[in-house]
Amino acid sequence: MDRETGRPGTGLRTDRRTPLPGAVRTPRPRQPPGGPGAPPPPPARRPRRRGLRLLAAVGVGLLLAGGGVVAVDRLARDRAAVAPLTPAGRALAAAAAGRPAALGDLAALIGEREARVRRDPADRDAWAVLGAALAERAARSGAPGAHTEAERALQQALAGDGPADVRALTGLAVLAGARQDWAGAARWGEAARDRSPGRWTTYLVLLDAYRGAGNAKAADKALERLQELRPTPVAALAAAGAHRERGWREDAEATVYDAAARAATPAERAGALRRAGDLAWERGEAETALTRHEAALRAEPAHHPAAAGRARALAGLGRTEEALAAWARARALAPHPGYAVESGELLLALGHSGEAADHFSLARDQVAALARDGVRQEPLLGRLEADHGDPAEAVRLLTAEHRRHPGPAASDALGWALHRAGRSREALPRLRAAVKDGPNTALPAYHLGMAHLALGERGAARRQLERALRIAPEFSPLHAERARRELAALGEPAWGPPPA
Repeated sequence: MDRETGRPGTGLRTDRRTPLPGAVRTPRPRQPPGGPGAPPPPPARRPRRRGLRLLAAVGVGLLLAGGGVVAVDRLARDRAAVAPLTPAGRALAAAAAGRPAALGDLAALIGEREARVRRDPADRDAWAVLGAALAERAARSGAPGAHTEAERALQQALAGDGPADVRALTGLAVLAGARQDWAGAARWGEAARDRSPGRWTTYLVLLDAYRGAGNAKAADKALERLQELRPTPVAALAAAGAHRERGWREDAEATVYDAAARAATPAERAGALRRAGDLAWERGEAETALTRHEAALRAEPAHHPAAAGRARALAGLGRTEEALAAWARARALAPHPGYAVESGELLLALGHSGEAADHFSLARDQVAALARDGVRQEPLLGRLEADHGDPAEAVRLLTAEHRRHPGPAASDALGWALHRAGRSREALPRLRAAVKDGPNTALPAYHLGMAHLALGERGAARRQLERALRIAPEFSPLHAERARRELAALGEPAWGPPPA
């Protein structure tokens, strides 16, 4: 039993609390056919009916990179035949079933709705669809300026007389979540829920908002309602994220595999396989993670989270040149500052400090560009400052972030910043809370071990550093090697009673 966390010393959570709604209680996760990384076979095709027409009131539910959904239901009526479907029609058809659209089809839908609002600037339906699709593209691309563009379209959908458009309200909730404004996401999502309590996509948005804000009780209720209304693969991925945060790995894995088996579009399959890859990486299975991320990229080559996961796994396997090329691909797909930080840390571990500094500078530039677009990046910027900049500035940023969005991740980030700023004693309670209440991943255990080491608490430091390396031996190209060095310096624990 670990004295710091109250957990067994195996590195795995063994407490089995009452499961969240939607938990899959199977002893082993179900593997997709063809191996752990292979995408499941496509569902059987239904016979095509001639003259099939896409009628009014098709719903749109577009998958966000972080797991959310751009909800735009009851689109403007489409009376054109859809055999074969146009790219925009495919996006609408995927959305009608609550499935993510292909990026090319999403771009076609945006172009079509832009043409409609140019012809009729008062068409609120077209503005609502356009705004939601733009928010989806902003979340999936991360391009600076894209969030502001989406917000303008959604505000146009709310302009004019009459009741607020629930589609635009939901779109604004998703946009706030993409900007990491979780309080705003909850506020817009609750407004959409009050307008239409039975709309399932609203609860998916609220689930993300409540989790981001650290409101576990409200998140559980949103998940329960979501599962009641629409137990889709998208909802299954949301449930898997909630299970993972509680350290329920078997439940998370089984739920992700269920989503992968039921996926009906390449984008949906890519999202499920990417999540499966992340789970494998967190438990130290780099080869399995690589297989799953590569399968996700075969399903959707532009899926940048899978590209980043592939780079991470290659680095963990020691294939550093391939990892650097993979990080370059991920950065090209999306200007996410976190990718620049991770590739910089790999370069630093390889001894290329000058190139690493360039990557950290790029990350700061990207954070600034996203901030101009209203996207909050305090957690990432705080981590960057703590490890590669000004730890005192990191404490300032992360103290405010912890106040806004408390939870294990915020506690870990703030505790690490305090340690790096020379305030290790003050950091300990926050780091202990992060290890105790978080998803049992390696980095928080490493952070806690290093704080104990700075305070001369050798036994506690040894336990936590061993825990980190037991969970995932290559959790970071920079910090995993530091953990091994410190453990070697600590040596084996002394036997016998303490000296008199």
